[in-house]
Amino acid sequence: MGFFWNTQYALARLSNVLPLELDSKELFIEGRVNALPQSSKSEAKFSFEVDAAFLNRQNLSDFPQQIYLSWKNAWRESREIPEIIPGQKWKFKIKMKRPFGALNPHTFDFERWAFHQNFGATGQVRSGELLKKNDIAWYEFRLLMEYQRWKLRNKIQGSLPDNARYVGVITALVMGDQNAIDQADWRVFNITGIGHLISISGLHVTMLAGLGAGVARFLWCRKSLPLIIPVSKVAASAGFLTAFVYAWLAGFQIPAQRTMYMVGVVAFALWSGRNPRSFDIWWWALAFVLFLDPMAPYTPGFWLSFGAVAAILFAMKDSDGLLGIPTGKELELNWKVRLKKALGEACRVQVVVTIALLPFTLYWFYQVSLVSPLANAIAIPLVSYVVTPFAISGALLPELLGKWMLIVAHASMESLAVMLEWLAHWKWSVVWSHQPHWLALSISCIGIVIAIRPGSISNTWMSRGFGALMCLSIFLKPFFLDKLMPGDFRVTALDIGQGTAVLIETANRNLLYDTGPTYGKKDDAGKRIILPFLRGGGITEIDRMVISHSDSDHIGGAQSILKEIKVDSMLGSLPSNNSLLQNLHSKNIPSLPCRFGQYWVWDEVEFYIWHPHENTLFQENYNMKP
Repeated sequence: MGFFWNTQYALARLSNVLPLELDSKELFIEGRVNALPQSSKSEAKFSFEVDAAFLNRQNLSDFPQQIYLSWKNAWRESREIPEIIPGQKWKFKIKMKRPFGALNPHTFDFERWAFHQNFGATGQVRSGELLKKNDIAWYEFRLLMEYQRWKLRNKIQGSLPDNARYVGVITALVMGDQNAIDQADWRVFNITGIGHLISISGLHVTMLAGLGAGVARFLWCRKSLPLIIPVSKVAASAGFLTAFVYAWLAGFQIPAQRTMYMVGVVAFALWSGRNPRSFDIWWWALAFVLFLDPMAPYTPGFWLSFGAVAAILFAMKDSDGLLGIPTGKELELNWKVRLKKALGEACRVQVVVTIALLPFTLYWFYQVSLVSPLANAIAIPLVSYVVTPFAISGALLPELLGKWMLIVAHASMESLAVMLEWLAHWKWSVVWSHQPHWLALSISCIGIVIAIRPGSISNTWMSRGFGALMCLSIFLKPFFLDKLMPGDFRVTALDIGQGTAVLIETANRNLLYDTGPTYGKKDDAGKRIILPFLRGGGITEIDRMVISHSDSDHIGGAQSILKEIKVDSMLGSLPSNNSLLQNLHSKNIPSLPCRFGQYWVWDEVEFYIWHPHENTLFQENYNMKP
């Protein structure tokens, strides 16, 4: 049944792809915005549900039902992009493209993402006419939730000052929209290992579900109401309803889905008089997620969310009570003993999650944060019990009161960020590795089971230590994998669109020829493609970077690479006032101009420079000092 359902899912997605004959054509479409857009005054990106499409006034019947549109002002235009709101009905003139993106190992796969989101085409808006401001029927639950998400985002952004740096973080914590978070902040969060907190986690959904259940319990404990329906059943139903609504407001992300389904299974068990085991609840949540979204395993959130919960359920299943104290005996112990046991259990859970998620972290992100235990020890309680509750309360309460709660949430996040930036600047704060081989993954998973298994630690510390050592195999590359011998070399031409980026590897050295183009004002091939490719391959140093010339499609990613990767030397044809040369000089990295006849040997592989000839003269502003 699973294979059959997955096949039907894939066929439905493939049937939604733009026909080849319409690729690169300009046509008119009518439809409406059906999801929360990414928008600013100069650019908007949004999902669009197509009702009708026309080419030369001919109605197109074979056209994707859902597409992804981008609307930018040309550099000659000064007017702003109209505000894009979920539910609006538009008529657009667009240039269509089949879903297409760069395909490189260890980098973002746009085509897979478009397939997963069911975008049958992408389009560039040439002009647009608003037909209806709001076209949402009462029974269109998904669209109603997207509209409420848009209103919440506007409320959060309008309540905080214009210079509030972490407004994107507050928005992400409330409703899962991470698009407004600056890349520099993401770098700090990832280095310190708290990136999992800057999203809708299962804890957030659980908190709100518990709040909903508590309110229902309080209201239902009146007169003879519990005789009609038991309080526990009403509370469980209210908790599930709260989790359901909030999961949709949060964008129906996988961690939110998992928690919502687990709360729902518990509520169903109460109503049906069942007593499910913990892993039964976990398995049912997994089944629901895979049934609705067979491609969920292609996302990091799936493995991190389900993996963390599975590890905790497995490792802590023999604990006597929540805090290691026999149930019903908690209040008989001194508060100091209870506190000690609670801290011990919390530390054990943190260690279990850290070890268990190590393979997934390396597979998806190629790094391990050494400061993560310290950062999480401070960030988890602060984000979970201060920032998030104040942020959610501020977003849901009336503006007069909610504004001040959002300000408190933002101030708390600013204080936390000061500590995180300090930790992120430590030289040893993060260890970069590579995407592990399946053999290393298998050995490390066996070691994880041995290391985190339930039971007393004091009596089994030696075997657990052996399991932890097995986990470290994930950092090693199998000796038989992709080993280059002296005289061998490997050339990888990266798919970067317009421009060039080529990596040449020998047995012990590597050379990067050109660094690709820039993509807009804040992105380039270095950040988007080259660095993830190098990280995934375990390359932490470039022995020589060669820049052919100063055009932006060849030099665009160089500055980003210099920030993250050690470069030993540079060879290029650049004007003496180029900012890259100034950056190299500030880092004391040797740089020389390319000249015909230059020659060197690495690992029995010979390298020659064929151009420019030594007698070639450049324009005055392209002269370089040796």
